[in-house]
Amino acid sequence: MGAEKRRGVQTIFYEKPPVILGTGSVAGKKESEGPIGSYFDVVAEDNVLGEKTWEKAESAFARRAASEAFSNSGVAPDKIHYLFGGDLLNQCTGTSYGIRDFGIPFIGLYGACSTMALGLSMAASFIDGGYADFCAAITSSHFCSAEKQFRFPLEYGGQRPPGAQWTVTGSACAVVGSDGEGPVIDCVTNGRIVDMGITDANNMGAAMAPAAVDTLLHHFKDTGRTPDYYDLIVSGDLGLVGKSVVVDMLRKTGYDLSQNYNDCGLIIFDREKQDTHAGGSGCACAGLTFCGYLYKLLKEKQLHRLLFMATGALQSTLSVQQGESMPGVAHAVSIVVPS
Repeated sequence: MGAEKRRGVQTIFYEKPPVILGTGSVAGKKESEGPIGSYFDVVAEDNVLGEKTWEKAESAFARRAASEAFSNSGVAPDKIHYLFGGDLLNQCTGTSYGIRDFGIPFIGLYGACSTMALGLSMAASFIDGGYADFCAAITSSHFCSAEKQFRFPLEYGGQRPPGAQWTVTGSACAVVGSDGEGPVIDCVTNGRIVDMGITDANNMGAAMAPAAVDTLLHHFKDTGRTPDYYDLIVSGDLGLVGKSVVVDMLRKTGYDLSQNYNDCGLIIFDREKQDTHAGGSGCACAGLTFCGYLYKLLKEKQLHRLLFMATGALQSTLSVQQGESMPGVAHAVSIVVPS
């Protein structure tokens, strides 16, 4: 059976495509001021949600996003068989502390900023495999906790170079089921690690872009599809720099993404008005853009075929301090509206 569902090298087609039943999105204040701010379910006015630390605030975002997703999907927490999630903090504590009171079997993931797509692919696979009726995928990030962990404390006041991106504050959750109405996940292409030797932690877009290209090439080859099959192809937080790299690299292989490709890091913020330099980043960047914005376009049938590909730089605090390069990964989820 597994061989029948597997297509090509890296792609899985689902026998009965799982349904995305509902989503929840909780965004920070800066995110709410961006171009898609009106699409989020909840907006935090102070970015701490009443908590005393940035890390506790991130967990509070995750807790609220999960609650919103359960409510919007009509699926109670005790009906969710597995919850897949992760974030940027050490040991994924932002997620695990945030969802610990729900009592749902938890499978922690670390895909960095690719976690939303990774979680959706795992949820869909468990459901199609017959291991669950309902699953959820969740992720979060916070500008202040990410800066503190990976770069410099906010008090340092360091200058951000033009290629740097702004970590999105917020959390997003999606509930996936075996039956129901809504957009379905028809196939997923999980990516390989691609490392081009980039060591600058402020240049993550360029570090992740080759992984995005690798995943897209395998997706097109495995499925036989071309870019124009989709109404929209989005990558997760490559920003201005990484997006241009993807377009250029794919053009050299014969694929033209100029008509229907965008990046979540460029959708969620207005770079010029909000001074986010190369755009947004962080786990919540792709998460909020999908769960808050793109999912609603699918529900309203403004989009019918979406390739949602989130990208991640798989470095840690220690690897950055030791000058290691940043391995990239990208996971692509094909989401379609049933005709």
